[in-house]
Amino acid sequence: MASINVSYLNPRTVILIGIPGLEHVQFWIGFPFFAVCLVSVLGNIILLIIIPTERSLHQPMYIFLAVLAATDIGLCAAIVPKMLAIFWFRSCSMAFDTCLAQLFSIHALQCIESGILLAMAFDRYTAICDPLRHKSILTPSILSRMIVMVAIRATVLVGLLPILIKRLHLFHSIVIAHSYCEHMAVVKLAAEDIQVNKICGLFVGFTILGFDMIFILISYVLIFQAVFRLHQKEARLKAFNTCTAHIFVFLEFYILAFFSFFSHRFGHVAPSTHILLSTIYLLVPPALNPIVYGVKNKVIRKRVAQIFLLNHESQQ
Repeated sequence: MASINVSYLNPRTVILIGIPGLEHVQFWIGFPFFAVCLVSVLGNIILLIIIPTERSLHQPMYIFLAVLAATDIGLCAAIVPKMLAIFWFRSCSMAFDTCLAQLFSIHALQCIESGILLAMAFDRYTAICDPLRHKSILTPSILSRMIVMVAIRATVLVGLLPILIKRLHLFHSIVIAHSYCEHMAVVKLAAEDIQVNKICGLFVGFTILGFDMIFILISYVLIFQAVFRLHQKEARLKAFNTCTAHIFVFLEFYILAFFSFFSHRFGHVAPSTHILLSTIYLLVPPALNPIVYGVKNKVIRKRVAQIFLLNHESQQ
């Protein structure tokens, strides 16, 4: 009888507690996360304004960057409003179906971002290893198909996660020890067999993140081989310089992604540490991406300076 008293059948709501053990300082933790989100949204909106209007940026790398910027804005919109409501206003309750929708949105956008990073690596590979055929390979129609396939792959595979959760009916708790609805954090609430959910989560993670990471690494092995075969030092530096922004974004995304992924399933990391790092993993790369690419590209730097100078002059 005791187990029945603490079980929930088809719960309609869940409770997100934020960061376990740090509830007393969550109010202050919200401010740096809000600042990072603000930088991310403003930076990515600026990219979405500049890239379509600047003809010199109508290249595969920057088209993919625009998709990445839209994805990053979506991630911030999916996570930050509810997280700040928890931290600042103690608004912890959430409809169960809304929680599943947030879960799907966050993980699908993560997978789209991973796919776009793979597409950007392929662009760098063709630009450096087969420059004469670069434009003929990555035509506008091929770019569109690549982006659509990345979105379909993420939607179909990640869509399995909330569908499998919906088949669970009995839960031993409705309190999620997290600041957003993460897949395993929700699955662990169930009082039923969750082996299928765990296997599916690993399958989706390895099928998307693992597959993309392996092929990005292969692309860069081939790129570095081609670069080091160049005889002139200036040519090698120029070729390598075109990849540095993407390498930085790739490393920050996958290192944090796999740490978050494995620590929640197999690690013995403190819950507060895991949640802080997983939130940083989701919010910091979207803020850094426009900064990294803005610093590396002269056209973007120039247009950003023009935007802020125009705003400054209009205020005067």
